[in-house]
Amino acid sequence: MLLQFAALSGVLAAFWIVMGVAIAGARYPGYSHLRQLCSELGAAGSPTEKFSPLINNYPLGILFCVFGGYVLYVSSSLLFTTTGGLVIAHGMATFVAGYFPMDADPYTQTPSKKCEVHTLAGVVMLFSLLIANILVIFASVSSGLRVFSAVCLVLVVVFLILMAQAYKQRGNVGLYQRLSYGAQLLWLAGVSVTHWQALS
Repeated sequence: MLLQFAALSGVLAAFWIVMGVAIAGARYPGYSHLRQLCSELGAAGSPTEKFSPLINNYPLGILFCVFGGYVLYVSSSLLFTTTGGLVIAHGMATFVAGYFPMDADPYTQTPSKKCEVHTLAGVVMLFSLLIANILVIFASVSSGLRVFSAVCLVLVVVFLILMAQAYKQRGNVGLYQRLSYGAQLLWLAGVSVTHWQALS
């Protein structure tokens, strides 16, 4: 039972963040899921500064670390060992991003030290799953999982480009952030289901 939970923790993380962001957003008057970043829910001075990390970053960090640890436990190759380590790194960076809030204004020219740490943690979050995705494409897995991983990777990159453009134009940056990270979590959920099926 414990192994099955660990194998499915990647799927649970994907569902958790959808619910967590929706709940936190409902407690933030005037918050726009289209125009605002997820991190703005926990930004310094926001109505949900303390609440958002409690229901998002910290439990999600645990779920990511549990799944990464499971991948390490069942790994039989260097690629999957590295993948497990990267998922754990993603989980730890999720903790850090929650503990150190971003500034209230995402366009500030002089970010605080806490915001700089938050941004660095966000970079680790992005690239840890991005690299893990690439590794699985070249791992000894089914052709279906490789194709699925490649499609998710393309979606992540496309939405990241659109997100960067929206940020510059001060447009719907929140929408493209959610789509990009959603594609990463969809990939993680797919890998999670594959591991769970292997236990059945």
